[in-house]
Amino acid sequence: MSDFPVKLNTIATDTNFFLKKIFKKNKNLHLLEPMKYGLFSGGKRFRSCVIVNTGKIFNINYNNLIAIGAAVECIHSYSLIHDDLPAMDDDDLRRGKLATHKKFNEYTAILTGNSLLTLAFEIMSGNNLKLPAKIKNELIKILCIYSGYIGLAGGQYLDLTLENKKISKNKIIEIQKNKTGKLFAFCCETSAIIKNYSLKKRKNLKEIGLDIGLLFQVADDLIDFAGNSKIVGKPTQTDKSKGKQTLVNLIGYHETIKFAENLEKKIINKIKKYGIKGNDLLQSVKFILNREF
Repeated sequence: MSDFPVKLNTIATDTNFFLKKIFKKNKNLHLLEPMKYGLFSGGKRFRSCVIVNTGKIFNINYNNLIAIGAAVECIHSYSLIHDDLPAMDDDDLRRGKLATHKKFNEYTAILTGNSLLTLAFEIMSGNNLKLPAKIKNELIKILCIYSGYIGLAGGQYLDLTLENKKISKNKIIEIQKNKTGKLFAFCCETSAIIKNYSLKKRKNLKEIGLDIGLLFQVADDLIDFAGNSKIVGKPTQTDKSKGKQTLVNLIGYHETIKFAENLEKKIINKIKKYGIKGNDLLQSVKFILNREF
């Protein structure tokens, strides 16, 4: 797995280069500065990496994968900017820097998030994504569904609504699969949509993505519980103080580690069915529990 960080960095660099070209075309617009601040805040571009590494299994054009990855990273960044707002998670720091609403102000952060969300669909419908209109439309539709009230937004709503309330393990998993997993589901399902595969094949990749997202969120919760705030770039041990419903708070730190390790094995077994072409996606999954932030 030693070469994975290099591969991840290459994909991140290519994704950022794609996004920076968009901003170069549009200058002197008031929201560009906060948009760039929120978007280029030091993220690993892991979602873009999952898109590219799944696409390798099916021989998808790399440039198309990067364009789709850039769109997904816009949505991810928008969600983080809004998550940090006082009305939601009320966080002042993100990756060691001031959160967007602290660097600028709250209304700017809201409008910045909105602008990044719409930029994602500008990318998906634009000329840089060289796919037939029918495929583009399906990608856009699924990304809308997974980002909205059935997916990311709906999961975030429940995450906030159910703070300080007792809920079951299955409910926590459901929330996290929506809040974090649905966007990863899109990252994996993208290749099957481009290939115009059957709904059954799409579902298999969607399920892998949902599990990757769940694993990623569980790892985040473990980092919040036991991570170093200087490495994480924001205060840790905040989930419990805010009454967040996580597996760590429900079943404990060590049991959550066991849950995550079993989930990782489950995902790896599913990916191994795709043979040697799935090796980079396997490395992506193994990276999740080894990261410190």
